[in-house]
Amino acid sequence: MFVIVGLGNPGKQYESTRHNVGFISADYLAAKEGIELNKLKFKAVFGEGRIGGEKVLIVKPQTFMNLSGESLREIVNFYKIPPENLIVIYDDVSLPTGKIRIRPKGSDGGHNGMKSIIYQLGSDSFPRIRLGIGAAPTGWDMADWVTGRFTDEEIKTLSKSVELIPDIVREMIKNGTQSAMNLYNGKG
Repeated sequence: MFVIVGLGNPGKQYESTRHNVGFISADYLAAKEGIELNKLKFKAVFGEGRIGGEKVLIVKPQTFMNLSGESLREIVNFYKIPPENLIVIYDDVSLPTGKIRIRPKGSDGGHNGMKSIIYQLGSDSFPRIRLGIGAAPTGWDMADWVTGRFTDEEIKTLSKSVELIPDIVREMIKNGTQSAMNLYNGKG
């Protein structure tokens, strides 16, 4: 079983913001795979289904970003998920808008959601898909940047990357993270 997690902040005011690229990706993946995100448990909205013949949960934690690990700890413990079967999708300010970077493990890179997950799970050994949202312009507060809305041009660029998420997740499930890295790193 695999758990695919899109990170974001709950609430209307955060919809379609840079920090919610993970939620946007999870919604797109669920729609493409015919999985309804209709369950509420573990401080998350999630749905169950199959991708590439494997049972999956697609999860959107409903804690705020910096508490995402609380939700995931509950899910991982309940379903006894090994770290390599947890795939986290989230935004990255160190990548240009729309660029994709897949990694099998690693540090939090300054991302508060990832910091929470690593702390709560006691491990950084889980695959992740980072989607670039670009660096904050000079003089911008980071919190204002990540909770800001995309420009029309950024939406066009990012949409192409989000559309690759189902293929990336299928590849990770079927052939592993390294194969997905070889095929998709740097795309977008």
